[in-house]
Amino acid sequence: MPSIQDILQQAKPRERTVQVCIRGDLASEVERLTDELSKVSQDWQPESIADEHPGRRIAVELQKARASARAAEQPFVLRYIGDRAYHDLLAAHPSDKDNELFDDHTFPKALIAASCVDPQMTPEQADELFEVINQGEQKKLFDAAWEVHNGVGASPFSLAASALLAGLGGDK
Repeated sequence: MPSIQDILQQAKPRERTVQVCIRGDLASEVERLTDELSKVSQDWQPESIADEHPGRRIAVELQKARASARAAEQPFVLRYIGDRAYHDLLAAHPSDKDNELFDDHTFPKALIAASCVDPQMTPEQADELFEVINQGEQKKLFDAAWEVHNGVGASPFSLAASALLAGLGGDK
């Protein structure tokens, strides 16, 4: 049985990487084209057998727009900041409501700034980032930061990986 010193020497803080689309304009274009494709697919009536479905052109544009939006995603690595620092951060952002653990306006941004190790950012830079990325992207960052601080460790079993390995003969 390992000693606590052996365990402490091996211990590493939890990390999580999330992809954040920093180009809202590209995400908007994907949404616009998706809506356009849906509408044209419902409304289109060919006049002859030779008519090409207008959705084909839109689908090509949508494929390019999705590739551009994916290329505009930036990885953000969030790491557990430690028990003391985490509780100090919670204490610095108390809620004014009795049934809430923290101020839901200030704490998420502070946790992201404190736990983001790549790219590193100050609280002021987090403010700037939050002015240009939407609530969905902000939520991705906060969910990842929350998870590295409060989530249970990942299960060593993955049904998807096991199924893929079984299909490849890798379960032996």
